[in-house]
Amino acid sequence: MSEPIRVAVLGSAGRMGRTVVQAVQQAAGLELVASLEAGDDPALAARAGAQVAVDFTVPTATAQNVRTLVADGVHAVVGTTGWDETSLDRLRGQLEHAPGVGVLIAPNFALGAVLAMAFAAQAARWFESVEVVELHHPDKVDAPSGTARHTAAAIAQARRAAGLGPVPDATSQQLDGARGADVDGVRVHAVRLRGLVAHEEILLGNPGEQLTIRHDSFDRVSFMPGVLHAVRQVSFRPGLTVGLERYLDLG
Repeated sequence: MSEPIRVAVLGSAGRMGRTVVQAVQQAAGLELVASLEAGDDPALAARAGAQVAVDFTVPTATAQNVRTLVADGVHAVVGTTGWDETSLDRLRGQLEHAPGVGVLIAPNFALGAVLAMAFAAQAARWFESVEVVELHHPDKVDAPSGTARHTAAAIAQARRAAGLGPVPDATSQQLDGARGADVDGVRVHAVRLRGLVAHEEILLGNPGEQLTIRHDSFDRVSFMPGVLHAVRQVSFRPGLTVGLERYLDLG
C-alpha cells in the first residue's frame, strides 16, 4: 500500500481553509500534517514534512508563501487570487531553478465552474457578442473575481484565434462603471449580494439567439473535489500551471 500524500493547509482559519482541512482529513490517501494560520511561517509546512501545500490565504501574502514553499521543495496548490503577470513571471523564473516542483494556481476549483469556463471559450468563436456576470457574497475583497477574469481572458483569446473583431457596443453615454470592467475587450460585471456564495453567467449572443452558460456554487464544499484532485496531481506536473482545466484532460 502506497504512503499517503502529506498535506499542509495555509490559511486554515479562513472559510475556505477550514473546509480544505476537513476535506483533507476525510480523503483517502491524504494526511494532514500542518494547519497554518495567518502570520504563521510558511516554512513550517516543509518542517512538518508536507509534500503538498494548499494556499487559501490572502492576496498580500500568497506570492511570498508560494516562493517559500518552492524554495523548500514543496508542491503548491493555490486558490488565492491577486496574481498578476509580473508575479507569475517571477514564480516561473524561480521554478526554473526548482526542477520537479509543481505549482497550480487556479481561480476556481469547482469542477462545474471550470467546465463552464472551458465551454464558454469553445462557444465564443461562434457568437458575435459575449459578456460575463459574476455574483458573490459582499465579503469578497476583489472585483471582478479571479474566475470571471480568467473566463474573460480565455474568451478573448478564443475570439482572437477565430479572427473576430471587437464585441459590438454603440454606448456613447454612460455612468461610470455601468458597462462593467473591460478584460481583454470582454465586459465583466460584478454583483455583491448577501446570501450568494459564488456564481457566474456567461452570456453569448447572435442575431435571434442567446446562449447562457451558468454555474452556481451554493456551498464551499463544491470546491473540494477540485482541490483534492489538484493535490493528487500537482507532483506530476512540474513548473507553473494556471487553471484547473489543465488537470482535467479536456482536450
